[in-house]
Amino acid sequence: MRKTVHRHLGKMVAGAGLAVAGTAVMVGITLPGTAGADEPGGGGNGAVAAQQAGQGRDAVRPGVVEQAPAEGKKGTGSDPLTDDETRRVEQLALTKQMFSAGENVEGRRGPERLSVDLAEPDADELDAAHAPRRADVTFYDYRDDTLVTRTVNLDTGKVEQTTSRKGVQPPLSHDENVEALKLLAADPLGAGLKADFKDATGTELTDPEQQLLLNSAVYRATEGAQPAALDACGEHRCARLFPKVKNGPWIDARSLVVDLSARKVVKLGG
Repeated sequence: MRKTVHRHLGKMVAGAGLAVAGTAVMVGITLPGTAGADEPGGGGNGAVAAQQAGQGRDAVRPGVVEQAPAEGKKGTGSDPLTDDETRRVEQLALTKQMFSAGENVEGRRGPERLSVDLAEPDADELDAAHAPRRADVTFYDYRDDTLVTRTVNLDTGKVEQTTSRKGVQPPLSHDENVEALKLLAADPLGAGLKADFKDATGTELTDPEQQLLLNSAVYRATEGAQPAALDACGEHRCARLFPKVKNGPWIDARSLVVDLSARKVVKLGG
C-alpha cells in the first residue's frame, strides 16, 4: 500500500525501494524498502551509520592526542580487533603533528577518522604460527583532501607503514553522514526536505540527526554530466543522501549533492 503526499524536494516513497539513477558512481548503495528499516539502529541499512567495519555511532572523531592506553584485552591470529585494541591503535596512529595539521569534516583540528580494521598479514607470514597482528587505521584529511592509512603493529605498538592518496573516496562514515545532513538541512536547497518531512509527520524538522534515518553514497563527477560546481567531486569528498522519516517514508533527495570539502549543496540538473 502506498501513501500519497505532497511533493517538494522530489517525492516521498513508501514500500519498495527506489532504483538509484544518475551520473554519479554509487558506491555499494541500494535504497532499502520498509522491511526492517524502522528498527532501532536502522536495520536494513536505514540508520545514519556507515556500513563498514570500524564505523558507526561509536566512531568518534579524535579530539585530542593522548598517550596510548595499556594494551588491555588482546585478540589472537585473525580474531577481530578487540575494543581495547581498537582504542589503542587509534591513538597510536594519530600523531600530534597529524592532529595539529589535519582537518576533520567539521573544519576542526585533526583528520577525520574513517575506519579501524585488522590488516592482512604479509605474504611471508601467511603460514607463520605467530604472525604479528596489525591494524589499518584510515583517516581523511579535509585540509588537502587526502586519504591517509597507517598500519600499526599491535605487538610492538609501532606504526610500520603510512600511505597517502588523493582521489580515493571510501564510503562515508557516520560523522560525515551527519555533517552532510546538517549542511543539507541548513541550506536553502534543503527547504524541500523540511517541507516533505512536515507533510509526512505534521511536525517541523528541527533536529535532522534525531528525526531522520539515512543511507549515503559517495558521489563522483563524470565529465560534462553535472553542474560545474560539482566537477571536483572525486577529488573532493561529496555525498548523496537518502533520508528516511523515522517510522515513515523515504524522501527522494537524489537530485542534491553535498560537497563536504567545499561545504556546499548543489542540485543536479540545475
